[in-house]
Amino acid sequence: MATLAPELSVSRWFNTPKPISLEGLRGRVVLLHAFQMLCPGCVAHGTPQAQRAHELFRNADLTVIGLHTVFEHHAAMTPVSLEAFIHEYRLTFPIGVDAPAEDGPIPVTMRRYQMRGTPTAIVIARDGTIRHHGFGQEDDLALGAILGALLAETP
Repeated sequence: MATLAPELSVSRWFNTPKPISLEGLRGRVVLLHAFQMLCPGCVAHGTPQAQRAHELFRNADLTVIGLHTVFEHHAAMTPVSLEAFIHEYRLTFPIGVDAPAEDGPIPVTMRRYQMRGTPTAIVIARDGTIRHHGFGQEDDLALGAILGALLAETP
């Protein structure tokens, strides 16, 4: 049985005029890309992959959301640093800053989704259920097949 995706807990948004909620995106397929700007796998593979998906599926019912989920090196990865990172890497999809937890280094959304680290790709179906939860580098073709299959499902 598929699990309903927990709502995002975001302290600040970039590249969007208003906050985004998963409930507000119900009826669309969502690719949630969790990353850290100091994560080599994120910079080399995961974040460019999310940007490509955002561009390739621009006219489909897919929303790509970045989630900057900082669980280490907190002092270096501030929203100010993230803003420069977004500009330098020309990222155009909406990016939220995962809300810090009050009881430890693991941010709220990362904990809700039980992420093991970054990069993490989570695909949420139109009905709001998690259909894919991947950790680490994922092949473009494999992720594209998952997205294509979900986009082909009848809304």
